[in-house]
Amino acid sequence: MLTTVFSKSLLDRWRGAAITVVSLSVLLLFAMAAYRDLDISIYTDLPASLQSLIGIPEDADVASLAYSAIYNSYGAMALGGLAIAMGAGYIAGEERAGTLGVLLGNPKSRTGVLVSKTAALLLIIGLGGVVLWGAGALAPQLLDVNIAGLQVGAYTLHLVMNTLVYGFLALAIGAWTGKYGLAVAASAGVMVISFFAVGLLPLVDALAGFAKFFPWYYLSGSEPLLNGVDWAHIAILSVAIAALFAAALIGINRRDLRGRSTGRSLIDALRENPVSAQVADRLAGSARVSRIWVKTASEHQGLLFVVAAAMFLVMGVLMGPIYTSIDTVLLDLGESLPDSMLAFFGGGDLTTPEGYYQIETLGLVAPIAVMVVTILLGAKAVAGEEADRTMGLLLANPVSRSRVLAEKTVPMVLFGGAVGLATFAGIAAGNAISGLGMSYLNILATSVLLTLIGLLFGALALLVSAATGSVRTGAVVAAGLAVVAHVVNALAELSDAGWGALSPFHYYLGSDPMINGMNWTDAGILTAITLVLLALAFPAFNRRDLRQHG
Repeated sequence: MLTTVFSKSLLDRWRGAAITVVSLSVLLLFAMAAYRDLDISIYTDLPASLQSLIGIPEDADVASLAYSAIYNSYGAMALGGLAIAMGAGYIAGEERAGTLGVLLGNPKSRTGVLVSKTAALLLIIGLGGVVLWGAGALAPQLLDVNIAGLQVGAYTLHLVMNTLVYGFLALAIGAWTGKYGLAVAASAGVMVISFFAVGLLPLVDALAGFAKFFPWYYLSGSEPLLNGVDWAHIAILSVAIAALFAAALIGINRRDLRGRSTGRSLIDALRENPVSAQVADRLAGSARVSRIWVKTASEHQGLLFVVAAAMFLVMGVLMGPIYTSIDTVLLDLGESLPDSMLAFFGGGDLTTPEGYYQIETLGLVAPIAVMVVTILLGAKAVAGEEADRTMGLLLANPVSRSRVLAEKTVPMVLFGGAVGLATFAGIAAGNAISGLGMSYLNILATSVLLTLIGLLFGALALLVSAATGSVRTGAVVAAGLAVVAHVVNALAELSDAGWGALSPFHYYLGSDPMINGMNWTDAGILTAITLVLLALAFPAFNRRDLRQHG
C-alpha cells in the first residue's frame, strides 16, 4: 500500500523521469559520435558573441560540443519541462483532480503534504542529474573521446539546480492559485524566455548585464563544464529555490482549496459581458455539452497565449533587428560553420536572413513550441477526461464516443494552427521592420509545414492516449518519437543517407521552404500521415473499455 505522500509522488512520476534521462543519454551518445571527426579549430576561432548565439562554450572540443548541444538545450528543456509538470501537478494538479481534499482528510497537514511532495521533486530531479552525470562519463569511454579537463559533474549540478528553479516556480504558482494550467504556462514561459534572453542579450553590449536576471544564466554563464562548480551561482539558484518553496508554503496555507468545478474560463468571461453574452451562449451550447470543443479550448487558453506570444514576439519580431545588428559577423564566418553542427538546429545558412531564422527559430524552437500545444491537447483529448473521471458524465449525454473524439480534435487543430500563424506573423513583422527582403509567401509556406509537423505528433499523442486511456503514455510516446525523428533526420543529413526520408522532419524543412516556397508533396505526406493517425484513433477509442481512476 502507498503509506506516504512521498512514496506515492515518487511512484506517480518516476517513469516519465526515467524515460527522459535515458533518452537524453542516448542523444548524447549520438551527438558525440557525430562531432568526434570535426575540425575543432572552426569553433575555437569564432568570436564570443557568435559562440553565445549558437550555444557552444569558448575553446570547445568534441566532448564539450556534445555536452552543450544536448545538456544545455535538449537536456535543460526536457528536465525543466519534467520539473514544471511535477511542480504544477503536486498541488494544483491534485486540486484539479479533486484529490487534494481527500488527501488532507487523512492526518496530514497542508505543510506536511507540501514538504513530502517537494522531497519527491528533489529526489527525482536529483537522481536524473546523477544518471546524466553517469551517461556523460560513460559516452566518451565508449567512443574513445578525450574529456580530460572537463567537469561533467559540475555541469550536471548546475543543470539540476537550474531545473529545480522552474519546478519550484510551478509549485509556488500552483500553491497560490490552485490553477494547474496557469502554473505550467507561466513557468514554461519563464523558462523559454530565460533560455533565449541568456543567448541573445550578450550580443548587445548595453544589454549583456541583464542576462544575469534570468535563471538560465546560472546554468552555463560561468562555463562550469570547463571551470568547475561556481558556488556563487549555485548559491543564487539555491536562494531562488528556497524563496519559491517559502512562497509555496505560504500560498497553500493562506487560501481555500479550489473545487474541481471551480474556475473561470474564456466562455465565462464572455458571458459576463452583455455585448458578448449571446455569442458566448451560442458557442458554449446547452447543458448537454453540444460544444465540447469550446470547453476544451477554454481550458487550455493560457498555454496557447504564452506559447503564441513567445513565438510572435521573441522568436519572430525580435529576431529581425538582432540579425541586422550582427549580420557582418555572420557574413564573415557563416560559410565556415560545418553542416554537422547546424543540422541539429534545422540546417540553414547563417549568412542569409532565411537561414538565420531557420536555425534560430524554425529548426528547433518552433517545432517544440507547436508540439507542446498539440501533444498536450492530443494526449488529454479523451484520456484527460478519463483521468478526471468525467468521461462517463460526458457520455451520459446524447453524444457518441466518435463525436466526443472528433470535437476534442478540433482544439488541437485550431491551437496548432494558431501557433503556426503566430510564428508567421512574428517572422513577417521582423522581416518588415528590419527590411530583410524575405518572401512572405515562403514564410507562410514554412509556417504551414510547421503546423503540419506539429499536428502529426499531436495526432500520434491522441492515438496512443485513445488506445491506452493514459495521458502520460500518449505524451511521452509522441514527444519521445519526435525527438528520435529529429535526431534521425539530422544524422541522415550529415551522412547523406537516404533513410532520412523515414523521418517526418524531412518533409518539414528538407525542401528549404524559406528559400523555395511550398513543397506540396511534402505537405501532402505530412497531412496524409496525420489523417491516418487520426482515423486509427476512432476505432481504438470506440473498442476500448473506459479506464476507471481512483
